[in-house]
Amino acid sequence: MLDSFKRECKEFLKDRLYDSYLQRFAYGIDASCYRYIPKLVLKPINEEEVQKIIIASNKYNIALTFRGFGTSLSGQACSDSVLVVCVRKWDKILANKDFIWCDCGVIGSDANEALKPFNKKIGPDPATINNASIGGIFSNNSSGMCCGVKQNSYNTIKFVRVILNDGFILDTSDDKNLKEFEKTHPKMVNELLALRDEIYKDNFLYNEIKRKFSIKNTTGYGLNSLSDFEDIKDILNHIFIGAEGTLGFVSRVCYESVDDFKYKACALLFYDDIFVAANAIKILAKNNDKVSAAEIMDYACLQSVKHIESMPKELLNLKNGNCALLIQLESNDKQELINNINFVKTELDDIKSIFGVNFSFDKSEQELWWKIRKGILPIAAATKRSGSTVITEDICFEIDNFAKGIEGISKLFKQYDFKGIIFGHALSGNVHFIITPLLSDERECKNFADFIDAMSNLVVNLKGSTKAEHGTGRMMAPFVELEWGKKAYEINKRIKEIFDSKRLFNPDVIICDDKQIHIKNLKPSHNIDDYLDSCMECGFCEKVCPSKDITLTPRQRIAVYREIERLKAIKNKSEEENYELEQLMKDYDYFSTTTCATCSMCSCICPLEIDTAKIAINNKNEKAKGLKIAKKLSQNLDKAVKIAKFGVNIANFSSKLIGKKRLKNITLKLNKSIKTPVVLEFMPRANNYNLSSRYKENSKNVLYFTSCLNRIFAPNEAFSDKRSLQEVFENICKKANFNCIYPQNISKMCCGKAFKDFTLKEPSLNPAINTITELLNEAKAKDAFIVCDHSACSGEILQKLKEKDEFKTLKFYDLNVFLEQEILNKLNIIPINEPVGIYAVCASKKHGFSQSIKNIAKVCTNGEIIEHTQTYCCGFAGNKGFVNPELNNSALENLAKHFLDINRLYSSSSTCEIGLSDKTQKPWQHIIYLLDEVTK
Repeated sequence: MLDSFKRECKEFLKDRLYDSYLQRFAYGIDASCYRYIPKLVLKPINEEEVQKIIIASNKYNIALTFRGFGTSLSGQACSDSVLVVCVRKWDKILANKDFIWCDCGVIGSDANEALKPFNKKIGPDPATINNASIGGIFSNNSSGMCCGVKQNSYNTIKFVRVILNDGFILDTSDDKNLKEFEKTHPKMVNELLALRDEIYKDNFLYNEIKRKFSIKNTTGYGLNSLSDFEDIKDILNHIFIGAEGTLGFVSRVCYESVDDFKYKACALLFYDDIFVAANAIKILAKNNDKVSAAEIMDYACLQSVKHIESMPKELLNLKNGNCALLIQLESNDKQELINNINFVKTELDDIKSIFGVNFSFDKSEQELWWKIRKGILPIAAATKRSGSTVITEDICFEIDNFAKGIEGISKLFKQYDFKGIIFGHALSGNVHFIITPLLSDERECKNFADFIDAMSNLVVNLKGSTKAEHGTGRMMAPFVELEWGKKAYEINKRIKEIFDSKRLFNPDVIICDDKQIHIKNLKPSHNIDDYLDSCMECGFCEKVCPSKDITLTPRQRIAVYREIERLKAIKNKSEEENYELEQLMKDYDYFSTTTCATCSMCSCICPLEIDTAKIAINNKNEKAKGLKIAKKLSQNLDKAVKIAKFGVNIANFSSKLIGKKRLKNITLKLNKSIKTPVVLEFMPRANNYNLSSRYKENSKNVLYFTSCLNRIFAPNEAFSDKRSLQEVFENICKKANFNCIYPQNISKMCCGKAFKDFTLKEPSLNPAINTITELLNEAKAKDAFIVCDHSACSGEILQKLKEKDEFKTLKFYDLNVFLEQEILNKLNIIPINEPVGIYAVCASKKHGFSQSIKNIAKVCTNGEIIEHTQTYCCGFAGNKGFVNPELNNSALENLAKHFLDINRLYSSSSTCEIGLSDKTQKPWQHIIYLLDEVTK
């Protein structure tokens, strides 16, 4: 049956159906402790394709699991059948001040970015909002820090669009569609209304549902959708919330927007122990009209983050048992906020805080404190024992039972020999905890199972929720009946029956007959390199990766690498293990090395700063060919540059001879078969400009390290300004009264980036060391700034400077930073009145100077500045844009639409600009060209 299903789906999905073992394994990974390897992975890009998949699923009885970014923690985004991943092309947003329509693949923070101009945001604010998709946020009824139960999906939903098990698209915003649904699905409508009537007639059950959903609760289905509403439209609007894709595929949702308050104040309060803090929480909870958030962090949490740079000094002076509360107050009226702060301070007077109660209005300080809280899960996970598994759960108690609940969990840690940590959204009575059992150990595995049983009974006895906001998943599916009781559990089962009688949508999640499912299919562990071993596969890194839509993401690269090393370590492999290892190794180089841009953007967003690029860099160094040639080139850079210019001239001659589009198509075909470089339409010309220093008395000196790439390239024939970058910089220096001085050995200087594939084996091969030494000596002798004109090369040198103490005195600038900090205030600028498009290259983001290009653009135009913030790395990656153009194509897939009406486009990396120009079919140049144009 699977083969028939696969053939049918292949007809319309083409290459978006994955059946190789490596891809199935990689996409099966999510943030939970479970390991399921799907038999197929499908990546539909629209509702029509999902309809076809669902209809084929029914036809062949094939189970489906729908998934977004896989940040889920409770095993609801896994499948051993067919995994349907809906991220790419599911990113449409329509927003105004009152509401926002989002496709299921929209990242939560991007939805908030769209609402920012209206001073609004979406209600749910989970810690994973920067990475989780709306489909997951909605389907888990995720809440978060400031959300509570008042602003979760359930209480802020306006409309929903869902594909049901027969392929019918239900759209609650369309009255005509609703009438058609009622006409074509009378049985479904009648059964839902009958369930509603049954609840209404049972006084105890009705009141119990009301009570249980007065606090955070995502255990089972949203029975409150049947107790809160009478109209079928309202019931349908709410019943899919928290259903975890088990009732249908949620393709779009419309949220009512909520205030993103203009003024915010935070306080980080420290208490002797968690029980003293619980008294403070009671006071804060009673005043939740004034307090937006109160996040609790126990001693173990605070210990896990105290080593991070810029953390509050108080963390160093804590004693065992101390804990912290991070509280936030908000308002659109500053005076009202100040009044509320004073009120809260007075209310908390009787509860002693170790370092006092001090509120901060400083945004950077607030962001730092919230960074502690939002990063706790992966940061704390990094301290786990090697080989152990990160288990995180979330439960909820009524505020009066909050302290008892935490005390009970703490006792269970001791009883079952776990060193756990506790944190959570205390204002809502919501507790998160982390334990890290060694599941390969029989005793610890049993302790884990017994712990979950005991925890569930503790929570139920205290009338709490065994799942508060992470969704039921597989982790709590066996305990839904325990929490709700037999009658309510039967209603849960009947809801599943109404929408999915064949149990083909996400089986074993929420409703499961296997009472041991929560301790089955747990991820096996294996020790790998220290810099990777701490990865808990949270997926925070994925959105920034340029290869995420063609091969693997950083999380997936680590998971595949770990599995390869695990399988290699097995001495007597079974036939199946040998097959798995063979299949993983078959595609590993291309998926993990060739198509990794080695941009290291993943390390910038990872709470642990794990640099997955090292996998590719190490692998390339191990297998590097052409070491002798690389040595020759590094020792003869001047000749190498001349050879490269000759190649550029040949490419341009060929382009003129047979046409640039035709040449591109021919070289693309050759690239696929024999991996020759591609000649793109906006190929630069060879740079023949004569580099000569310019001196003038009484002027400051700039030592201009122009990169080897910019010594090779000059603007394409199609560009209106065909001057070399060096000529433009010299002109700017002249206007600003600077001497532009070229280093004596500029023809032999290089940042070393081109030799990365060899330098781990042969460190002496790297020309960067000599380059930096010479730059330092000349800069000292001439009392000069040093400027590099290619941001990727600037980043490379900055990295080297951080590693070398003796170079820290060097006054080194990327060209953009130099223009912003030293040049702008010396120029007479007459801004243009046109919109300007910019792209800050990944190196500038990674090394912290990405804002410079925007600041330069701001003084150059009175028009709008357009930036595609969702493109984190263009994927050109030096020479990969020529030899692996598919990486650049995928990374910039959405760029052309974004800059459709913009004709002035600027960046700061000549190689990246080639790819940017090719994908938008418009010229991109360094921002200095614009600055020179608008300067007298």
